Amino acid sequence: MTRRPDLPRPPDVLDWSLPAPVPDGRGGRFLGAVAYAAPPGCRPLELDLHLPAPGADPPPVVVFVHGGGWATGDRRWLGPTPFADLVGDLTRAGLAVAAVDHRLSSEATWPAPRDDVRAAVRFLRARAAALGVDAARLGLWGESAGGHLALAVAVSEDPLDAGPRPAAVVSWYAPVDLAEVASDGGGDPDGPDAATSREARLLGRPVGADPVLTADASPARHVDPAAAGATSFLLLHGEGDRFVPVRQVARMERALTTAGVPVRVRTWPGADHLWAGSPAVAAEALAETVGFLSDHLG
Repeated sequence: MTRRPDLPRPPDVLDWSLPAPVPDGRGGRFLGAVAYAAPPGCRPLELDLHLPAPGADPPPVVVFVHGGGWATGDRRWLGPTPFADLVGDLTRAGLAVAAVDHRLSSEATWPAPRDDVRAAVRFLRARAAALGVDAARLGLWGESAGGHLALAVAVSEDPLDAGPRPAAVVSWYAPVDLAEVASDGGGDPDGPDAATSREARLLGRPVGADPVLTADASPARHVDPAAAGATSFLLLHGEGDRFVPVRQVARMERALTTAGVPVRVRTWPGADHLWAGSPAVAAEALAETVGFLSDHLG
């Protein structure tokens, strides 16, 4: 019996054409809705690339990961603030920024969102020349759940990526030890039910049901010195955070310090999650983030 030929498939996402850059109104350029991965059974995942004004050399690139409890959120927003309102501070400092989407917990559970951020890093490395960035000088920045994903990528090896490790990581008010968020005093805006909490939806089961999975999803539980040793970390947190208690940042600092990894921590008395109600703190956090990334990627 003659075997029928396989059906043709779409090309690999690395072979898709890129959108043309357009002026961003700030002297830089913008490439929107760039597909970076196409996980089976899921929509293509996209990033927006914000580029600084053209210079003599390609700029370093920062991967930004949005928050939203792994269940909501979008690359175009940092909490309630349009990301486009903030990114100019980074592009004016000579940094390119790739703001990425990832699969949400209603679409796929752990480790899918971490693997999506890893895929975005690999895409930027593979298409760096075409995108006009220097992906050998790469940093990660995330807020809340996005900070958790940035840390998870930075403290573990990606077996599919032989490139250099991220040079710098900035995390804003991130949960880092999922089994201890509630005991540390963290609240859940969707309610305290252990079976339906944001962490449970990320894991696909209650937090206590699978300790091995929970630990794997907790960056503070498994810092690999070989993976993270070449990376510098900046952890920013509000001491009045109702949803991700400041004890979480102390856990991450301790884990990194124990592994011999350079880390700097700054906290603000009274500051809440998302820096809500503290615009001066939000401005300080952004300025510190830009300065840290510029110093380590420049």
